Amino acid sequence: MNHRWIRIAVTVAGWALLGFVLSIELYFNGRAGMKGEPIDFWELAIPQFVRAAMWASLAPLILQLRKKMPLHRGGWLGGVTYHLLFSFTIMAVYYLGRMASYHLFLWPEEMAQHGFWEAAQRGFYGRNIIDMGYYWAVLGFGYSFEIYQKYKHEELRSAQLEARLVETELKVLREQLRPHFLFNTMNTIAVLVREGKNDAAVTLLAQLSALLRMSLDPARAHEVTLREELDFLERYVEIQQARFSDRLTVRIAIEPAAMLARIPNLLLQPLVENAILHGIAPKTTPGCVEVSGRVAEGRLHLEVCDDGPGLPPGRAGREGVGLANTRARLEKIYGSAHQLTFRSEPGKGVSVQISLPCRS
Repeated sequence: MNHRWIRIAVTVAGWALLGFVLSIELYFNGRAGMKGEPIDFWELAIPQFVRAAMWASLAPLILQLRKKMPLHRGGWLGGVTYHLLFSFTIMAVYYLGRMASYHLFLWPEEMAQHGFWEAAQRGFYGRNIIDMGYYWAVLGFGYSFEIYQKYKHEELRSAQLEARLVETELKVLREQLRPHFLFNTMNTIAVLVREGKNDAAVTLLAQLSALLRMSLDPARAHEVTLREELDFLERYVEIQQARFSDRLTVRIAIEPAAMLARIPNLLLQPLVENAILHGIAPKTTPGCVEVSGRVAEGRLHLEVCDDGPGLPPGRAGREGVGLANTRARLEKIYGSAHQLTFRSEPGKGVSVQISLPCRS
């Protein structure tokens, strides 16, 4: 309701401004022609405000005529001719009506001396053609607004397609979480059962069930808070620690200010998974994965690093599928507003740093 009244107020103000501009122009032209003699501003202004009010009242009709008789009708000749004739008719009717009002109320002596049609002919000058210009200006506004509406519709449609694409990619990520991860986890559970560690096996099954329930939850949005992402990540890490036993340590250091920042769902899990598979699994000694996060200058900075052997020299500059997918997701969501840095040092591990706009 408020927006409707705002639109009405803006429209009224725009037409009133047009009447005022026309009045000012006539006033100064009159003063220049009368060589300093006094001129009644309102005597000139009232007809111009009436003119603006008339075009304001006719604008909806003209916009309807534009839809029923578009300019391109009849190969442009029919539509353009129709609107030329209609705009001339409106201009002529308005002019003659104005002259009739002058004849009755303002200048009866002059009209009686020269006669109505002679006075109308003498009073007709190029300025009246501006009324035809108003008609075409309203037509132009209608076409401009239509183009703007089409642009906004296409923009909305593009945004909806983009959102569906992001949602589809998230679904693919959820599906990717299952096969090898489930296979390795079930193998770990089988080993625990064979070794008689039934309590540990039951605990791992419960953790796996909770993790799958979270990953398959359809209500989980494609964008979550960092706290929610860490909740999911911690469950994933617990299962991996059961698999790697004492060989895997995961340290999470997130500043409190960063906890409510919103990030794409399942952003950190693939990075931590890569760090474990390519940084910790190849080692014969215990390894560590660190996840850190902080907010600085309105941006969220995240880092996932490991102390593994790093990538072989031939692959040092090449990204895996998981990292490439993450980069593509961030590009679609944030465009040039994001940064993803990948660094590998032989014997010192791999580090992935992400910088995003901080949205809470």
